[in-house]
Amino acid sequence: MKPKSKALNLIWSYFIITVASAIYALGFNWCYKPNDIAFGGITGVGQIINAILPWAPIGTIVIILNIPLFILGWKLLGGHLLVSSLFAMAVSSVFIDVIDYFWTFPPMEPLLACIFGGLLMGVSLGFVFLRGATTGGTDLIARLLKLKLSWLPMGKLLMAIDLIVIVAVALAFQNLYSALYGLVALYISTIVMDGVLYGLDNAKVAYIISDEYKRIADAIVHDLDRGVTILHGEGAYSGAEKKVLMCAFKQRQIVTIKHMVKEIDPDAFIIVCEAHEVLGDGFREYKQNDI
Repeated sequence: MKPKSKALNLIWSYFIITVASAIYALGFNWCYKPNDIAFGGITGVGQIINAILPWAPIGTIVIILNIPLFILGWKLLGGHLLVSSLFAMAVSSVFIDVIDYFWTFPPMEPLLACIFGGLLMGVSLGFVFLRGATTGGTDLIARLLKLKLSWLPMGKLLMAIDLIVIVAVALAFQNLYSALYGLVALYISTIVMDGVLYGLDNAKVAYIISDEYKRIADAIVHDLDRGVTILHGEGAYSGAEKKVLMCAFKQRQIVTIKHMVKEIDPDAFIIVCEAHEVLGDGFREYKQNDI
């Protein structure tokens, strides 16, 4: 990549992180704090300390608590990710305190608060992770765990870690409903975050067994512009040799594929499976340190 293009890409990344951090702060100040909804992560710990020491700003607490985590993660994650994460953590924390200083949001219907709070958190964290950063705290812990548990989606890792903090926040507020609403918000943010990270248009994999496999394969390749792999199988009962077509495709193409296959061979056997992630031509490209 040319130096100029690299610089522009870096500026764009930090612009996205800044906007996402602002959305993160807005979601927390608007939906979580005024409604006493338990929040996971270091921000949730900040909620507990702020409840005990009202004079201590949550954003400042988050920055202080994150310092040892960033020192711990420096060697494992490398300088770039830690610098961008430090930036995201600092910006989101400053935005939390600035928004809280200039505007106090009134409480709203708790169910609406956890739905929209989870949506805003999921979108903001998803875009922060996409730009190779974290907002610190349990986000950083999840990123470290991802090095060892690469098969787990980022949202699921965060959800597991944040559950502990949400329970602690509820105990601090002495409010069971605070934890229950927090769990709903956490689940929503997990779904939205994984949607941002891995794509809303989830991929599928189809296995097609048919005597007309050549015609079906040609139709999929030429009409849908999808690759097809021919696997060699054998019927366990009949012992007859069978050809099995394997094809990865987008969610929106499932109706077209089933109609196409059944039109060519009404007796075709079709198995459609969820594909957590598909990398390659026509799908998402692999990137180093991918999450």
